[in-house]
Amino acid sequence: MKIYNVHERQIQASPGTVGTVLDSLSGPDDRLWPWDRWPAMKFDSPLCEGVNGGHGPVTYSVSEYVPGRRVVFQFDGKGLAAGIDGHHFFEVVSGDAYPVLRHVVDAECDFRNWLKWHVIIGPLHDALLEDALDKAESELSGRPPAKPARWNTWVRFLRWMIRKRQ
Repeated sequence: MKIYNVHERQIQASPGTVGTVLDSLSGPDDRLWPWDRWPAMKFDSPLCEGVNGGHGPVTYSVSEYVPGRRVVFQFDGKGLAAGIDGHHFFEVVSGDAYPVLRHVVDAECDFRNWLKWHVIIGPLHDALLEDALDKAESELSGRPPAKPARWNTWVRFLRWMIRKRQ
């Protein structure tokens, strides 16, 4: 079964400036990943093709890295993404007036993992990605987004359950 999920935000900055936020991913001055609210993205070395890591219980490797433009992560079949075959990526693409920062998950799985995605992983993923896009927008504009993302009741419940189990 197919999992295809897209989050994107038009950012009022030049493509090169948005690219610098993408390039900071998982570094000591990460300007994209909302590590203050979610498990940090970490790799076994600085961001480049072939590094292994992930965030929390989701693990993957970097299969493609075009600085300032695109980072592709290949799921490694372990952790929370076990049984999900595919990749996810961030990219900076041209928009009408300003560039768009986009994140895509493109994967295949069996029914059990598809259901796990839709009930547990997907809602948490969606909240995390909207927080990341809020962070990127704030970093580049110097002010909070006009309409910051808000976690729905289900996401708050899932996060409460995770904390309770730790």
